[in-house]
Amino acid sequence: MGPAPVFVSDNLLLTLRHQTRIVLHITNRDFFKRIASLVMMFAICRYGGSTTELFVTTGIILLTEVAVRLCGQMIPDRDEDLALPFMLTVWAINSASTIAYLWPSVILAGHGSVALLLMSFMWMFGLFVHISNTFVALPLYNWSQMLPAFGTAFYVMWTAAGANHTTGLPGEWIVLMAGMAVYVSNTIETLNQQKDTQRALATARAEAAQRLRALEHTTRHDALTGLRNRQAFDEAVAGLLARRRSDGQIAVFLLDLDGFKPINDTYSHEAGDTVLMTIARRLEQIAGPSGIAARLGGDEFGLAMPDIASAGAARRLAAQMIAAVAEPIPWGGKVLRAATSVGICLSGRTESTVPALCAAADQAMYRAKAAGVGRAVLYDARDFPSRLTQEDREALAEAVAKAQIRPHYQPKVDLATGEIVGFEALARWDHPDRGLLSPAQFLGQINELGLQGDFLIAMTRHVVRDIASLLEDSFDPGQVSLNLPDVALATQSVRQDLDRILAANRHVLPHLAFEITEQVFTARSADIIRDSIARFRLAGLRISLDDFGTGLASFKHLRQLEFDEFKIDSSIVRDIGTDPAAAVLVEGFLAIARGLGVSVIAEGVETEEQRRRLIAMGCRLAQGYLFGRAMPIEETRIRLTIERHGMRLTAT
Repeated sequence: MGPAPVFVSDNLLLTLRHQTRIVLHITNRDFFKRIASLVMMFAICRYGGSTTELFVTTGIILLTEVAVRLCGQMIPDRDEDLALPFMLTVWAINSASTIAYLWPSVILAGHGSVALLLMSFMWMFGLFVHISNTFVALPLYNWSQMLPAFGTAFYVMWTAAGANHTTGLPGEWIVLMAGMAVYVSNTIETLNQQKDTQRALATARAEAAQRLRALEHTTRHDALTGLRNRQAFDEAVAGLLARRRSDGQIAVFLLDLDGFKPINDTYSHEAGDTVLMTIARRLEQIAGPSGIAARLGGDEFGLAMPDIASAGAARRLAAQMIAAVAEPIPWGGKVLRAATSVGICLSGRTESTVPALCAAADQAMYRAKAAGVGRAVLYDARDFPSRLTQEDREALAEAVAKAQIRPHYQPKVDLATGEIVGFEALARWDHPDRGLLSPAQFLGQINELGLQGDFLIAMTRHVVRDIASLLEDSFDPGQVSLNLPDVALATQSVRQDLDRILAANRHVLPHLAFEITEQVFTARSADIIRDSIARFRLAGLRISLDDFGTGLASFKHLRQLEFDEFKIDSSIVRDIGTDPAAAVLVEGFLAIARGLGVSVIAEGVETEEQRRRLIAMGCRLAQGYLFGRAMPIEETRIRLTIERHGMRLTAT
């Protein structure tokens, strides 16, 4: 259906659609009644001696009747599919039909017989009664039909005034009385059929109300689970806040499923849907009639509970949610298991608005995920950093745009010889007021502001320029690695910008490596991210798996991604020599690397004892403070100059 002209308002269009459907129902219902009346009037007019004008009028009436029948067969199933031209056509046909049906009154009024003149008026008023009673519930259509009827009535009176009338023959008076009997009968029938019109109208209104309720439910509820969606959840929480009692608190719980994506990858999306629907039902039972349960998107759920007496009560509810999610879920003869992290915020712990409560619960939920699987954290403003101010946001965005954030390079060395084999590019912010800032002081803010893509592109340009500069001066930087956040890689514009940078600096690619974390296996856009990484590797870049052994990925995920090295996390390396389990893990990782044909770099090497033990276990490469901290490009150039002259620095 094409758009309606601008002069037709939405409300008028809705009214026209509704009334047109009812009109077609009525006109098709009364078809045989109108044809019978037409036959009677044809006979009366023929008795009065009219011929040519009567045949023309009858032909017009028959054409309009056929047209109405065709329109009734063409009417679409839904009101919203009724096009304006179609509705105007129906109106025009019925207007022409009204005038044609009234025209016998004009013929009889000009005949010159008082009896036939009265018959003319009776026919005319009968049609008025039919129109007004039949379409009484359709005001717009009723008046649009009465206007041509009134015009025809004035013309009947004008015709009658110009004729010389006689009393009329006895037969004409008999015809008048017979017509009066038919008129009374038709009036009674019209009044009875008005009930049918009212029923049809009531049915149409009920159907419209049902469609409206269904539409409202669709826009406010999740299609898969039937729970409220984010918008409806926010509105419902606002209602709880408005109705809360002075002695009770509103608790908002945000849940994010842990390890949900592997269920989809391993079993199927159907299995994943079963898990989501089952968990939705369990959370709905916990919420009960007074609480609110919602699916906020993906594998995130939200609950809001009124009248929570204490922080302990909120924690107990969160523990109940964690236990409910962890219960086994049968599917296809198998048993699926899920886990969740829960963030909690009580209305007294922050500003009592929906955005503030949800933002605080969201912060607590991410703290819970960082603490491990199946944890719950209650928001306390004293334990969480304050949100960024507008000045902070502007300063950080400006720092990224003006390249105040630059890479510093930490060497990667051969453990046996101390020779530099590459560097890792680590971001440092040269703040105009606060001095040199480490990533821990600003990376969280970059993530909060959604600047990961801009930050990555700026860092990549810096690193590529620095590598190119070193190569021009005949230095061999080895492999320079750069961290790639999975969130940025999931963005098409960021991937395209990276492709352009790499395409313009192909001579640098053999010296560039991208470091990724195990999050690429479990991120929501994991497939897109892995495709991007595969394309980078085909272009000639090395791929390094960072922080190996600390993420949520299982060993089977290593088969899903081609990479060239992995880095043993510093949290494992620092326990070498003090915790036997650390040595077992390192030896296991080295065995995996040999089997996969990839290299290994031990991170966080700080002591000579760790270096010796790593060499004894067969680890060849490492980085850490024992071999040097991250340096700006100028100091990196000096370090490479020292290397060129055969000197080795084992510690700084």
